[in-house]
Amino acid sequence: MKQGLLIDMDGVIYSGEQLINGADNFINALVKNNVPFAFMTNNSQRTSLEVVRKLKRLGITVETKHVYTSAMATGQFLASQNPNGTAYVLGEGGLLTSLHENGITLVDSDPEFVVLGEGRNFTLEMVQRAVDMILAGSKFIATNRDPSPRKPGWNNLGIAATAAMIEEATGRKAFVTGKPSPVMMRSARKFLGLETAETTVIGDTMETDIQGGTQMGYKTILVLSGIATKDSLSQYAFKPDMVVSAIDQVELPLKWWSK
Repeated sequence: MKQGLLIDMDGVIYSGEQLINGADNFINALVKNNVPFAFMTNNSQRTSLEVVRKLKRLGITVETKHVYTSAMATGQFLASQNPNGTAYVLGEGGLLTSLHENGITLVDSDPEFVVLGEGRNFTLEMVQRAVDMILAGSKFIATNRDPSPRKPGWNNLGIAATAAMIEEATGRKAFVTGKPSPVMMRSARKFLGLETAETTVIGDTMETDIQGGTQMGYKTILVLSGIATKDSLSQYAFKPDMVVSAIDQVELPLKWWSK
């Protein structure tokens, strides 16, 4: 039985613009041994090609087939709900590209969907237009509900903040397509051509990577190089199958993989 990996990036492979020690060696080993894997990221701003280029700058060489984003999950979901549908988008390149590739037409009035992603280029006036559209009947979609990092100088609000603003103004909750939503957890697995029993998730966040993997029946590995700490694990009703200090401590094949 083949086995594959869905791997978070920020906090697992890099921190900001700094490669986490040993991450490049781990990924190189996956490529060398033909282990199916994809970087599974909630960030909807970048296209898969842009993600590949960023990883290249950090010393990791992969292909676009190794990247799966919340923008890709969102585009596929909207196409499955309403082929050739329409959307008003608060977001940037990766999200716009995915919607276009999935046959969703971007419009400025009467959209079937209002889609919220990361971005710094949309204005409060655009948010107000989105609010009016939702109040008029458009369905509200968010690519994720990641929180803001709450660090001075951070250059982007988490979607949780902008979604909360629109939700308060409309009284409508966003349908979230990114991690830990089953929408993305399932479509990322299918992107790799894996079955449930063949899938392992590696991440640094209990609320997204590990929760999403657990709910889907995947094996999960928590790395402590990002957000989660060992002391915080007792707060959760679920637990990862493995906890390591960093991704280079993951030894392959994993103990639950058939040799």
